[in-house]
Amino acid sequence: MKAIKKNQIKQEVFDLYDDYAHNRIDRRKFVERLSAYAVGGLTVSSLMSFIMPNYQDKIQVKETDQRLKTETIEYSSPKGGGKISGQLSRPAGTTKKLPGVVVVHENRGLNPHIADVGRRAALEGFISLSPDALSPLGGYPGNDDDGRTMQRQRDRDEMLEDFIAAFNHLKSHPECDGNIGVVGFCFGGWISNMMAVRVAGLKAAVPFYGGQPTEEETKKINAPLLLHFAELDKRVNEGWPAYEAALKKYEKQYTAHMYAGANHGFHNDTTPRYDEAAAKLAWSRTIDFFKEKLS
Repeated sequence: MKAIKKNQIKQEVFDLYDDYAHNRIDRRKFVERLSAYAVGGLTVSSLMSFIMPNYQDKIQVKETDQRLKTETIEYSSPKGGGKISGQLSRPAGTTKKLPGVVVVHENRGLNPHIADVGRRAALEGFISLSPDALSPLGGYPGNDDDGRTMQRQRDRDEMLEDFIAAFNHLKSHPECDGNIGVVGFCFGGWISNMMAVRVAGLKAAVPFYGGQPTEEETKKINAPLLLHFAELDKRVNEGWPAYEAALKKYEKQYTAHMYAGANHGFHNDTTPRYDEAAAKLAWSRTIDFFKEKLS
């Protein structure tokens, strides 16, 4: 069977996957609707194989990378899920205290891709903490379908408390200098926005295609924001004009970038929604922003 190329896939397939990934349709309906695009030599199974995440082959920074000290830790989230597990990573052999970054996963727990992103942040000179909001349910189950199902069982405001507790854990960590930012993707983008609302000591927030706070919540933001949006992400983008208006009204510090031709999830290099140029630019902007704001 010939390998599928991205330009063979209609935009409707990416939109359909977005509906599936965000629980607007179940797996049965996803497969059923996907069959309409199984034409011209494409099969449903080949489309499924192409569009689903490939974690095994896409890890950029392995957990065993000798440039880093990476470990699994546990911290307390008394207002959230209780005991939360997370990946703590920082450059190996560093004796000076480092600025911290909380890395927030999507709507399926701490999967291998987000753990990889946490290690990428550490390679840039930060101490990163990548929590798993599925910890109270046993942790990321090893696949995204079950991960999404598990995450729906948790209250999102309680999960927000888990990530606020991660900020507090980093703040008190002996290897952290107390200057902390947050970056999150999709669900994690909403968490990043809300941590900017809720955490007075947060120094920087970087939501990737994340849901927006209300105007009243926006009024409480103190942290500078770097916001990344995908042009084809109509679902998230429809809330941006009102959010931007509130940011301007209350004179908040923000920079927003819209990435032309990119889909929701464009930073995730394990799926074909990945846009290499947009992802690399957004990540370099993110690291530069953290280096500026967390210094």
